[in-house]
Amino acid sequence: MLNLYPPIEFASAEEITALQEQKLRTLLQYLQEHSPYYRRLFSEHQIRIDEIRTVADLVKIPVTSKTDLQQYNMDFFCVPQNRIVDYSTTSGTLGDPVTFGLSDADLERLSYNEAVSFACAGIKPGDLVQAMTTIDKRFMAGLAYFLGLRKMGAGIIRMGPGIPELQWDSILRYQPKYLITVPSFLLKMIEYAERQGIDYRNSSVRAAVCIGESLRNQDFTPSPLARKIGEKWNLKLYSTYASTEMSTAFTECEHQQGGHLHPELIITEILDDNLNPVAPGESGELVITTLGVEALPLLRFRTGDIVRAHHAPCACGRNTLRLGPVLGRKQQMIKYKGTTLYPPAFNDLLSIYPGISVHQIVIQSNEIGMDEIIVKISCDDESELFTKEVRDHFRAKLRVTPEIRICPKEQLMKDVFRETGRKPVYFVDLRKQNY
Repeated sequence: MLNLYPPIEFASAEEITALQEQKLRTLLQYLQEHSPYYRRLFSEHQIRIDEIRTVADLVKIPVTSKTDLQQYNMDFFCVPQNRIVDYSTTSGTLGDPVTFGLSDADLERLSYNEAVSFACAGIKPGDLVQAMTTIDKRFMAGLAYFLGLRKMGAGIIRMGPGIPELQWDSILRYQPKYLITVPSFLLKMIEYAERQGIDYRNSSVRAAVCIGESLRNQDFTPSPLARKIGEKWNLKLYSTYASTEMSTAFTECEHQQGGHLHPELIITEILDDNLNPVAPGESGELVITTLGVEALPLLRFRTGDIVRAHHAPCACGRNTLRLGPVLGRKQQMIKYKGTTLYPPAFNDLLSIYPGISVHQIVIQSNEIGMDEIIVKISCDDESELFTKEVRDHFRAKLRVTPEIRICPKEQLMKDVFRETGRKPVYFVDLRKQNY
């Protein structure tokens, strides 16, 4: 029977490290035998895997980037095609998506990850959960949520994204306790409920597991988006962080002090710009090594996400590392008139700004190679006074004044919510990247 609260997460730091290092040695042997890409990497860099015994020894191995994944995609596969039972894709740095194949064992691992992650967020067997994310279009997350909820014995309402009317119909009809959603969509749910006279505050919903947008500041206080939702609807909001490449999630517990690591599934490193470990408490790029993945395991993979690790024991009793909110993506860092910025800071302001119905941030290089920021918005008030108000708000909060462009709502909605996409496109980077 599945233990939703794995003992290793409550074990000592020494026991956690010992488990990870044993699993690391097993992974290295597996890669040497089955991965064309890593076998070549070990040979080219004269790496003897028997000399990699500890997590600290990982620095002897070069990192893997998303560009490597895209250029040599098939060389990362460790099993033949006839053992792949599911295909997922994630965006690539060179345009085409990167293909991930999952074996039957990988799907089992994925469901285990989500089950213990949902349990961390308080979901229990028998709870009813409404999943408001896509499960098709080769999107791993939606499938993972379904598998994890099924494995832990929770009920699932597969609604998919969007359409507040249908979401509320389902909530009122089936009475779910939890939602899985992009948090900004909760504001649209609230807006619809208020227009239609739905008593949403007294609905069955008590909490939401949220993806894709930040709910916390770096000190774990609620983000502007979380505060705005909380002012309207007293939901418990849980943040979770994951990616297709990791096949693993970092999910908050009830104390909401960062997403908990599952040490049996993944090894994390936080590295600086020179790919050296950062000092404790410093932010850097998250680099991950997957454990227990059969079809496409990754060794020292650069996620591109800038995060801070927290090592102190949590009040929930877990002694695992916790990841703080993502500051931004390394390749999306913006240098604007001496100020370093990341897209989430813009989204935090725009997603809650009164009168703005939809937005998109565009970054491009000017004729001298400097970053330019264009903020496209759709709003009811198209006056210069309102535009100035938005600019002033940016200046007050972020110390920068981007160009504001008012766009027709219908067109901007098509640009953000693309028919072929799986997630809203709030950020468009037109610069040439060297990552």
